[in-house]
Amino acid sequence: MPTIRYQRLHEKASAPEKASTGAIGRDLCATIDEPLTLRPQQIARIPTGLAVEIPDDVAMLIVPRSGLASRGIVVLNSPGLPDWDYRGEIQVILGNVLGEPYTIAPGERIAQVLFTPIIDDVTFEICDNLSETERGAGGFGSTGRRMED
Repeated sequence: MPTIRYQRLHEKASAPEKASTGAIGRDLCATIDEPLTLRPQQIARIPTGLAVEIPDDVAMLIVPRSGLASRGIVVLNSPGLPDWDYRGEIQVILGNVLGEPYTIAPGERIAQVLFTPIIDDVTFEICDNLSETERGAGGFGSTGRRMED
């Protein structure tokens, strides 16, 4: 199990925590001193007050929280992917994609982090044809839409 070392850059910063025993992601919290309102179509970088030391064989992915996404607050560069050698503050780029303002409270959970091993030792081989599959080159929406009974 990798150890993720971190520094608190703000006295109110807290380590990412699981919200439940079955949670896959660990929540990142806003380290802001006063509420911040995101107007419709506004983008903001929200500080977490944390700097991390990610092992070079691990990727840390910053992804949205479903509760915020259902309100139109999304992580714009999702997934965010800090490089393992970055030692600055982790910030989350949030955007309000709906028509209502949303106020982020100090300490609010604003995103999640996931950790996964990196496969960095890959090679690319050019070829004339790829293997055939039933789906083939069908892209966006090509597998249909699931309808409820």
